[in-house]
Amino acid sequence: MSKQFDVVVIGAGPGGYIAAIRAAQLGFSVACAESNPYADPKGEPRLGGTCLNVGCIPSKAMLASSEEFEKAGHHLADHGINVSGVSLDVAKLLKRKDAIVDKMTGGVAFLFRKNKIATLKGHASFVGKVEGGFALKVAGKDGVEEVTAKHVIVATGSKARHLPGIPVDNKLVCDNEGAQDFAEVPKKLGVIGAGVIGLELGSVWRRLGSDVTVLEALPAFLGAADESIAKEAAKIFKKQGLNINLGVKIGEVKTSKTGVSISYTDAAGAAQKLDCDRLIVSVGRVPNTEGLNLEAVGLKANERGFIDVDGHCATSVSGIWAIGDVVRGPMLAHKSEDEGVLVAEQIAGQKPHIDYNCIPWVIYTSPEIAWVGKTEQKLKAEGRAYKPGQFPFAANGRALGMAAAEGFVKVLADAATDEILGVHIIGVGASDLIAEAAVAMEFKAAAEDIGRISHPHPSLSEVMREAALSATDKRALNM
Repeated sequence: MSKQFDVVVIGAGPGGYIAAIRAAQLGFSVACAESNPYADPKGEPRLGGTCLNVGCIPSKAMLASSEEFEKAGHHLADHGINVSGVSLDVAKLLKRKDAIVDKMTGGVAFLFRKNKIATLKGHASFVGKVEGGFALKVAGKDGVEEVTAKHVIVATGSKARHLPGIPVDNKLVCDNEGAQDFAEVPKKLGVIGAGVIGLELGSVWRRLGSDVTVLEALPAFLGAADESIAKEAAKIFKKQGLNINLGVKIGEVKTSKTGVSISYTDAAGAAQKLDCDRLIVSVGRVPNTEGLNLEAVGLKANERGFIDVDGHCATSVSGIWAIGDVVRGPMLAHKSEDEGVLVAEQIAGQKPHIDYNCIPWVIYTSPEIAWVGKTEQKLKAEGRAYKPGQFPFAANGRALGMAAAEGFVKVLADAATDEILGVHIIGVGASDLIAEAAVAMEFKAAAEDIGRISHPHPSLSEVMREAALSATDKRALNM
């Protein structure tokens, strides 16, 4: 007889494991199926999904390590600290990264035990509808297990998008997974794609000593960001040594025993060639919806591979939900988590809500880039009257003391009501500072509200306050 659950979650990434935990908190019997072993030595499925295993968490660990290495080699002298003979132990750097991953994925396993969530080890797919719910099969290394559930939450995440004719072996030609495991620093590194992952991983290896060239097909840099932020970022990254080429068309990619050769056409139409030791392909991600047997329950993925849902993540089949990277919206871990909570609470009969305009974006380069809400170009396209306010980190005592004076905070407020419509940051600590803006926007705050709230001195948060004051009748106090 198959095991019966109130809720079965397919996928144990940020959206899936959070959905499982919240459903368990609400009193449901819950199981979560996961099949990807990632780098587990025993071949067991690893909880945490792409984010914890080969995405957000390990890449941020490597970003932190590479920043420390660059500081020691190039910036400590500015503080009067003289260091010589700085060397890099790549194996130890990767071991530290892997230890953090182990701790985080183990933490999810602990939370499952704490909340009495059953872990189904294997690939889950639909068998069909049954009385009171749905039948699923879970195929693992120990065989096939059948379970039934009143509700199913599909949270299978996404995988790296690859380009036709460019096979990824994660040795010479890598996606985000292989790019975090180079045994040595490549002398020359090529990156196809100037998006979040390409910039972050390119920054890691540049700091560690690689000569990095980024090839981007789009004519504009960071097109999703506010134009002023993108312009500032391009200037800073160029100064750091990232060679970013826009408007290119990738041609033939050849690999040899020792490296990779990329033929491409530049923005002017001239033929070019890049020879490098390693190549990272970072051109977005695609949803993991294959192998779910959605047709068995009357569903199918759309032409882009996503599962169509309504504003509350419900599919067209009552009792089946989908969240995270397999549905519309940004492929962000925190967006997936919010949707996981939303669905669990909906199943419990509650009335949760997500304002997708208030979900922040972050790029963990140095300096960091973060934004929430609308850009200036979006507001102009809508014809909405707004007031911009901007304040530089160079006028902030805390940033100067940290030797991190690059960048600024920009606040966009409605011209008539002063409601905050968007906040855009490039600078130290942007990933943390943006949270204040997200909170303010959730509560429909005015720029003046932030301007009148006491912020600690000296702190980076004062830049947010000054930018808000600047948007309110140009009232910045320290400019």
